[in-house]
Amino acid sequence: MKLATIRRPGAAQQTYAALVQGDTAHELAGFADVGAFLAADGATRAAALEEARTARGRSAVVQVADADFATLVPAPEKVFCIGLNYRNHILETGQELPDYPTVFTKFARSLTGPADPLTVPPEDHRLDWEGELAIVIGTAGRRIAEEDAANHIAGYAVANDVSMRGWQGRTTEWMQGKAWEASTPVGPFLVTADEFPAGARIRTQVNGETVQEDSTADLVFGPAALVSYLSTMVTLAPGDLILTGTPAGVALGRRNEAGRHPWLKAGDVLETSIEGLGAQRNVVV
Repeated sequence: MKLATIRRPGAAQQTYAALVQGDTAHELAGFADVGAFLAADGATRAAALEEARTARGRSAVVQVADADFATLVPAPEKVFCIGLNYRNHILETGQELPDYPTVFTKFARSLTGPADPLTVPPEDHRLDWEGELAIVIGTAGRRIAEEDAANHIAGYAVANDVSMRGWQGRTTEWMQGKAWEASTPVGPFLVTADEFPAGARIRTQVNGETVQEDSTADLVFGPAALVSYLSTMVTLAPGDLILTGTPAGVALGRRNEAGRHPWLKAGDVLETSIEGLGAQRNVVV
């Protein structure tokens, strides 16, 4: 199953959750976004899905190619992020594999849509890309056993943890470089686990050049381990997001012909894709 949050034409602040079937997206009546859909009880969700699948009622139907996708879950209770979680990226930084996940957080205002513009803030020009696999929680739980984690995951999505490296480097605590407003595209789709291929390829491109490419099987701490670990601290709620870390190839680990890091700049096009989950295209302004 594939879900999305779509903006209504002519009303950018009004959105609805949709069931994506092939080339069309069908409104899930009564739900403003995927997060609201996940928070509803099972019977209500089932009824909305049946109505969308059979195209009953007067719900909106839009071609996927014409849809204006908003961020997948606009107001999650929690956004967890994992640092240094791909083996190749850890080696790129010259560090050893960790015993525990490195965890930081973002806020709902940090999120943006999969085709929305990304702004280079006047306070920090060191804008870096970090393509990531996002886990979306579907069922609440505390102290979830790793073997039960799959029952709490609604699905997966594409994300990019765009980072302000200047502010990130001010201290050893990363959050201040990671939580900037409208800096983290998530979506376009939530895809359930049965449609998400094991070891799916993740790819980031800047102006058509591939800068990151790896298998999601390279994660040190996989989805089940992360859900179990994070739920030890706090109850995970429907719609919570877990960004699982980025592979090697970020600008911080690169130098151009002038010996400088190739930070994102106005006019650049950032594209992030994961096999089976779709693709993002964000223009930097």
